[in-house]
Amino acid sequence: MKNIKALSLFSGGLDSILATRLVMDQGIEVLAVQFVTPFFNYDILEDVEAHKAQMLEKYGITVRVEDISEGYLRLLENPDHGFGKNFNPCIDCKVMMFRRAKALLEECGASFLISGEVVGQRPMSQRRDTMNVIERDSETRSLLLRPLCAQLMTETEPELKGWVDRSKLLRMSGRGRSAQIALAKEYGVTDYPSPAGGCILADPILSQRIKQLYSDESILQMAQVSVLDVRVLLVGRQLLLPGGGWLILGRNEQDNERLEKLVQVEDAMLRMEDWPGPTALLKKINQYGDEVAKKRDLDIAASLVVRYGRKLPENETTREVTCFTATGQSVIDIAAMEGDAYKKWVLQ
Repeated sequence: MKNIKALSLFSGGLDSILATRLVMDQGIEVLAVQFVTPFFNYDILEDVEAHKAQMLEKYGITVRVEDISEGYLRLLENPDHGFGKNFNPCIDCKVMMFRRAKALLEECGASFLISGEVVGQRPMSQRRDTMNVIERDSETRSLLLRPLCAQLMTETEPELKGWVDRSKLLRMSGRGRSAQIALAKEYGVTDYPSPAGGCILADPILSQRIKQLYSDESILQMAQVSVLDVRVLLVGRQLLLPGGGWLILGRNEQDNERLEKLVQVEDAMLRMEDWPGPTALLKKINQYGDEVAKKRDLDIAASLVVRYGRKLPENETTREVTCFTATGQSVIDIAAMEGDAYKKWVLQ
């Protein structure tokens, strides 16, 4: 029999680790493909090589990282199968990833796909009927092997052709995790992510911020939504100002550092250079049609930077806030905003 290679759709979670290892145990070379979007696994892009080395050392698994962010942002505009409880397009997400993995088969010299899915484990994307829809829409029905529940599923091409011994595959089902945990112990795998982690779009709070970005009342036009726009939505305090400006205020030093990395050429960044306080981004100031409205929003942003900064000395009522834009910098000398009127501008 020729040397057989498979591609594993690898989330980094326990199920995908076990599914990959089960097939590797049958002498098959497996390359794990780990997809990245702004909503899951995105931090991997900070050091891809370090991540790959870690996966190889911890689990003995070779990983290829695929960034599908741009396509994913467009997917959220109108997913064919709709959304789950929050803003999670789980079915279309799986279809998209399976299609991409299938397209990689020839390039990688692989013959079939592996998934760590377990029938009945997830209420939206891992029901038997839904799994059939995903196979159909991604055109992977004969190529997709689910090792953890294979004995409960129809035989696939790798089983029928004898590439994989079906008798050595498993029949897991349902939402329990005891069987996976027991198998992990057999493999000596003890350090793996919690099943509660994962996609931001399933988070009841953060997903609402993303949903707002795609609504008819969005801060941005849908065609303008970028990866950095999504990433900045996940940081700090978010406000929609009276003039239409989208303002983000760092809550702590970590937020401030992240915002400085996420600033774009059309944004204004504000901070107090000589006094502790938040970094703020006023997004896409080039979209203001009215200079008066822009100035008002910049003044509001500056006053909130002072409000959330360290308390001023008793003899001071204002503070200088430096505003950085692509065309230069300016200083706004302003007092801290008083009262709670600004709370009506907060994005939930």
